[in-house]
Amino acid sequence: MNTLASKAQLRASFLRWALFLVPLIVLIGFMSGQLGGADTTWFAGLNKPSIFPPPAVFGIVWGILFTMIGFALALVVSAWGAHGRAFAIVVFAVHFPITLAWTPVFFAFQNMEAALILLGFAAATLLVVIFAFLRVRKLAAVLLVPYLCWVCFAGALNYAFIADNPGASEAEDGGAAVEVEL
Repeated sequence: MNTLASKAQLRASFLRWALFLVPLIVLIGFMSGQLGGADTTWFAGLNKPSIFPPPAVFGIVWGILFTMIGFALALVVSAWGAHGRAFAIVVFAVHFPITLAWTPVFFAFQNMEAALILLGFAAATLLVVIFAFLRVRKLAAVLLVPYLCWVCFAGALNYAFIADNPGASEAEDGGAAVEVEL
């Protein structure tokens, strides 16, 4: 016998990890979303770029993406003995908080420029995560490709908000900038 575990044991390990990690990732993503949201006066006062989708799209897309991220992570975590497994887990642990930080930076701190920089770091570190996951489990890397596409779209959307709302991040009172003529 030249294997450490049978295929059935490996499937059981993946299922246990998936049952733990998928809800955990979804919950963490949901909690991050609660740290800031689109229901602020500041955001309502911004000009919306033409590429801005209906608000309901964000919750649906992030719900699907967080589920896929959870499954991808479960595939890697359950790959006991795989070369590069520990590195893949560590780079994911470094990457994920960067993505989660975008919501409070953009909405709560109302700093679109810092949020755009965060998205740049998120995309760069996500590429590292994808390549690290690829070394462990190809399917795990494939599951992260839509996430990368969405992070890139979020970057384009963030940039469009900056372009359509010059100076909106510098509003002194943290609210929408209002021009008054006397």
